Amino acid sequence: MNSFSKQLDHNIIQIDTGYLRAGLAACYLIIDNNRVAVIDTGVEKTCDRVEVVLVERGLTFNDVDFIVPTHVHLDHAGGAGKLMQFCRNAKMVIHPFGSRHMIDPARLIAGAEAVYGKQGLRDSVGKIIPVDENRVIEADDSYCFRLGERKLRVIDTPGHARHHFCVWDEQSRGFFTGDTFGIVYHELDYEGHSFIFPPTTPVQFDPAAWHASIDRLMAWHPERMYLTHFGQLDEPVIYLNTLHRMIDDLAALALEHNASHEPLAQAVKQYLYQDLIKQGCQLDQDRLAEVLDLDLGIIVQGLEVWLSRQSEGK
Repeated sequence: MNSFSKQLDHNIIQIDTGYLRAGLAACYLIIDNNRVAVIDTGVEKTCDRVEVVLVERGLTFNDVDFIVPTHVHLDHAGGAGKLMQFCRNAKMVIHPFGSRHMIDPARLIAGAEAVYGKQGLRDSVGKIIPVDENRVIEADDSYCFRLGERKLRVIDTPGHARHHFCVWDEQSRGFFTGDTFGIVYHELDYEGHSFIFPPTTPVQFDPAAWHASIDRLMAWHPERMYLTHFGQLDEPVIYLNTLHRMIDDLAALALEHNASHEPLAQAVKQYLYQDLIKQGCQLDQDRLAEVLDLDLGIIVQGLEVWLSRQSEGK
C-alpha cells in the first residue's frame, strides 16, 4: 500500500494530493460497483497518485465516470484538465460560474501567475490544461448524478467563492465540503479536538453568504464532512459555532484595520494563535508558522479584497 492514501468507510478513499506539503490538501475517490467519482483533483502531479490508488484496487482511469471540483481554486482544480485527459470516459461536474475557467483557463492562469509568478505556479500546481466543453456538466443547485447505485447531490454554497458547491453523499451521510466548512490541519489537533478556521481566500469572500451556506449544509444533519484541508471530520455540529464566530470576527478585524495591511496581518495572526492557545495547542511559534503562514497570508489578502469591494459598494 502507498503512503499517501487512506481507506475510509463507505467506499471512500482519501488521497493526499501532494500540494506543497503533506497533510495540506486532499482529494477523494468514491467507489460504487467499480465506478469512480473523484471529488476535487489537487494539482497536476496528483494524477499519478490517483492512478496508483486505482490500480491497487484493480481499477483504471477508464473506470472514472465523474471528476468533480468543488470550485476552481487551483489547489482544488489545478489538476482537473490533466485528469480529464487520462479519464476518457469521465464527465466533469462543475459549478456554472466555474465551468468557463475549466474550458478556457487563461484568466485562471493569469490570476495565479500574478500571485505566485510563472515559475512558482509551475512548481506548485504544474500545467493547467483546458477541458473539452462537450465533457462538462454545469451543475446547478440540487443537481443529482448517479455513481453506480449511489446518488450524489450538488448544493450551491457561496461565501468562500461564488463558484463553490458541496457534494452530498447519502450513503455516508456526509458532505464533500471543499473550503465551505473550513480548514483543519491535524498538526494542530489537541486531545482529540481539531482546530478549525474559515479560509477567507481572495477574491469572493462574502460573510453573509458563507453563514447561510454553512447553515444550509447543517440542515441535512450530516454525520461527517470530508474536508479538502484536511480529511474526514466527524460530528461537524461541534464546530458549527466556531466557524460562524470566526467568519464574523475576521470580518470585524478587517473593518477595524481598514487600509492598514501590516496591522491587519498581525491582528489576524494574533487572533488565530490566541484561539489555538485557548484550545491547548502545545506547538511553539516556529512550528505554528510552518503550518499556518501560507493561510494567514491568503486570509489577509481575501479580507483586503472584501474591504475594497465594500468601499466600492459591490
